[in-house]
Amino acid sequence: MDNNYLAELLFPNVKTTEEELEKRFPQRDLVEGAVVTRMAPSPTGFVHLGNLVQGITSERLAHQSGGVLFLRVEDTDKKREVEGAVEVLIETLKHYNIHFDEGATIDGDSGFYGPYRQSMRADIYHVYAKRLVREGKAYPCFCTEEELENIHAEQEKLKENFGYFGKWAVWRDRPIEDIEKELAQGKPWVLRFRSEGSIEHKIKFTDYIKGNLELTENDIDHVLLKSDGIPTYHFAHVVDDHLMRTTHVVRGDEWLSTLPFHLQLFAALGWKPPKYLHIGPLMKMDGTSKRKLSKRKDPELALTFYKQEGYPTKAVYEYILTILNSNFEDWRRANPTLPADEFKFSYKKMNPAGSLFDSAKLNDVSKNVISRMSADEVYNLSTEWAKEYDPDLYEKMTSDPDYTKKIFAIGRGGKNPRKDIAVWSEVKDYIDLFFDGYFRIQDEYPDKFPKEDIKKALSEFIETFDIKDDSGVWFDKIKDIADMLGYASDMRAYKLSPDSYKGNVADISMFIRIAISGKANSPDMYSVMQILGYDRVVLRIRNMIKSL
Repeated sequence: MDNNYLAELLFPNVKTTEEELEKRFPQRDLVEGAVVTRMAPSPTGFVHLGNLVQGITSERLAHQSGGVLFLRVEDTDKKREVEGAVEVLIETLKHYNIHFDEGATIDGDSGFYGPYRQSMRADIYHVYAKRLVREGKAYPCFCTEEELENIHAEQEKLKENFGYFGKWAVWRDRPIEDIEKELAQGKPWVLRFRSEGSIEHKIKFTDYIKGNLELTENDIDHVLLKSDGIPTYHFAHVVDDHLMRTTHVVRGDEWLSTLPFHLQLFAALGWKPPKYLHIGPLMKMDGTSKRKLSKRKDPELALTFYKQEGYPTKAVYEYILTILNSNFEDWRRANPTLPADEFKFSYKKMNPAGSLFDSAKLNDVSKNVISRMSADEVYNLSTEWAKEYDPDLYEKMTSDPDYTKKIFAIGRGGKNPRKDIAVWSEVKDYIDLFFDGYFRIQDEYPDKFPKEDIKKALSEFIETFDIKDDSGVWFDKIKDIADMLGYASDMRAYKLSPDSYKGNVADISMFIRIAISGKANSPDMYSVMQILGYDRVVLRIRNMIKSL
């Protein structure tokens, strides 16, 4: 076989040389040790938590090292592509603070190593496809879908491994005359890699997350170019990672099975492969066992879930760092006010088996994140969420911004800020007591307390209540009521002899709290009353007295 003749026969219009491409995409001028990595999603319309895990890992590795993170859209599978998915992807990642130094954008491309959409790089792939044919490492295959299905059925019948290899690779060594005949008739063809591997052999490989691995060598003559001239993912990503000067590839471990083929391609093209980091799956507990998060079963897999529920982007970001690096929580406790991106992320701390998703843990992280926010930030982010998901709440919150911000300021700041809110969808339940349209009595008084005691406590509170009192005087008046009704005003005395009292000052406070807030648990009641004002406080207490 004259491989040079075959290469010209298959790619007569390819005139660009590899040398020209190497000059067009030169080595990057970066500091020593800088990581160049990428996110390379397919535009299928579903952006999931795994994308974010990969994105944060890639972003941290790149930016902590003074390197580059770029976005490449792997849109070679047009059957799976969803219109507008690229825009959704870019906006979603931006929402979660994954910022790219270069790559695909909504308005086009930004950077010197583009195009960053694989569908626009066909001429580049053909240069290397032609080279592989010229070197006898690739060949055209004219098998129809029916013929491939027949091969599969025969392999199944004989209980042999599936695939296009060995004796089943019927176009691997066909004479040039057969190829010319098919081309003359306009028959469609794909370009296949000529594998020299054997499943009897193992390759040793070190993955930066999984560690030392032994993988079965690839013996399949995989497709490099489809019949429309567009490359498969396997071929395209090898060419792109070389020309875009990628140093590290972060991807899910579902790609481990194809890694031997990818390494074959790098070797066939004479290129050094990048370092690979294969991330384990996201899992959750299902009863007593673990299983992978499922698109069908688990709404929390989709990133849209977190926006709808109202998780702050900072909280989701920090939670991902928590499940990726076990030492992040210790760092956060030691550095409660520092930005999360100052944490020294390390791939060495990642669990090779994958991470366990825990919604309760996510809520705890989110409460901590929100508790560290200023009242203005809470107001801005929660109203932004409400505008899209709860218009009525948005209208009430924005009708008097200063009033709403006072609500969010309660218990904020200091070493032990309140942690009432985990997601913005909980804001209505948190602030409802401050808005007459939302206010309602939610908790009942415990049966053990006589109604007469409750009424008397509420009546006495109204008699002495002065909105101008400072918190000390305000609480002294509540203690006086406790003493008057036979409830301990001194908690130490109560603990020493609880049977000597009908209750304690905390119970008197609870009587007032439920009347004012409708809840047994609420923010600091002195602050609540200062915001509600004298008239509202008195009206609510009187309404409660009437209802008892």
